[in-house]
Amino acid sequence: MHELVEFAVEKALELGADYAEARFEEKNGTSLAMKNGSPEGLEVLADRGIGVRVLVGGGMGFASTNVLTKESVAEAVKKAVKLAKSASRVRNEPIRFSEEDFHSVYYEVKMRKDFRDVSPEEKLELLRKIEEEVKGTGVNVPMRYLSYSDQIWHKIMANSDGAFIESIIPRVSMMYNLVVFENGQMEQAPFVERAFSGGLELIEKDEPWKWAVKDVKALKRLIYEGKKPPEGKIDLVISPEVAGIAVHESVGHPYEADRIFGREAAQAGESFVKPDMLGERIGSEAVTVIEDPTIPNSWGFYLYDDEGVKARPRYLIKDGIITEFLTNREYAYKLGQRSNAAARAINYNREPIVRMANTYLAPGDYSFEELIEEVKLGVYMVSFNEWNIDDRRYQQRYIGSEAYLIENGEIKHPVRRPILEITTRALWSSVDAVGREVEFYPGTCGKGEPGQGIPVWMGGAHARLRDIPLRY
Repeated sequence: MHELVEFAVEKALELGADYAEARFEEKNGTSLAMKNGSPEGLEVLADRGIGVRVLVGGGMGFASTNVLTKESVAEAVKKAVKLAKSASRVRNEPIRFSEEDFHSVYYEVKMRKDFRDVSPEEKLELLRKIEEEVKGTGVNVPMRYLSYSDQIWHKIMANSDGAFIESIIPRVSMMYNLVVFENGQMEQAPFVERAFSGGLELIEKDEPWKWAVKDVKALKRLIYEGKKPPEGKIDLVISPEVAGIAVHESVGHPYEADRIFGREAAQAGESFVKPDMLGERIGSEAVTVIEDPTIPNSWGFYLYDDEGVKARPRYLIKDGIITEFLTNREYAYKLGQRSNAAARAINYNREPIVRMANTYLAPGDYSFEELIEEVKLGVYMVSFNEWNIDDRRYQQRYIGSEAYLIENGEIKHPVRRPILEITTRALWSSVDAVGREVEFYPGTCGKGEPGQGIPVWMGGAHARLRDIPLRY
């Protein structure tokens, strides 16, 4: 595969490409599902191929093949070059890439417990553990969908600027969807996932069955004790889970440079952010949002992006100020900057585009007790069951699932479906304090045409929002 990747780059240059990159990807893994205690079957994944991207005269072309011979790769290269030449004739301005430092690197995420050595029957026992623990609560959970998945991602990427990156990243996840039915009412824990880059030991340490038990108990309590939340302007404390979805949707997406420059407008949407907003205040001094692919064992982990650029933490907001956008080489050039390694593709047959990895609200100086004790009347939103945001990522709504009344500094009874409707600027400007502890929650972020769903982490610390509108 090393030779085929190098051959693809050389062939593209022979055919007149100004720039060429080739990326081999191979994915192998298994997945299992269980519905209401009954196994739903075993799926085996085995997929590999090569994608080629070129620049010719300022136009870009991309093609791929899963037939791994020189003849087939040469045909893919020819197609990519032909597409790039056609694109160059209709572009208003040529595509140019930023200058970067490139390396020849091999890196691998090690597994202490290699899931390839574990039988499907043993993996199924992890799902049975959730099943047994949920049943052991005595809560009526008539619908229980559970799944397990593992994959090895092997990539070899080279470009004509000198990059040669090989990586092996194992990824493992478990997911549950549970419906609680008590007292004639239904509540749902919709598709909760626990996921990591690494071995099976990470799932065993995380104990997703304990998360499931916590969820069903909280939903039962909501059914029996839940009351209407206070309305009007009150204080709101949001958990790392809620902070995570908020930073992902209202900071991460609108800070993607391809959105900012309009490429995504007809696909995933636009952005309220403009290039000249760098250095502008968007939130309070308590707000720092970091985007970091390099967090060990994270779901969105990588050390080099799919353009061969070395990854690092990206500070999208620092102390309330917009400090950085997510860029690849194309949009870094437009901004007169270097790429911050946000180019990702989900598979060999997709082009790399600007994507998030692990986006979170950075920790502050407050304990959770200190966040709560100064609230006279408010709500603590622990989780959400619905969110909406406009395609410019400015007007948004979050509907709480597990949530509690805060009264005179104490957490009281559950409240039903508090609704936060707010603008991005108002949301982050209302934060006056952030907690010390950071937690992460996995997700699959969709974007692109054809679609690309990539693994990401969302999260951060607890945050307190002052005097914000809440309704029921």
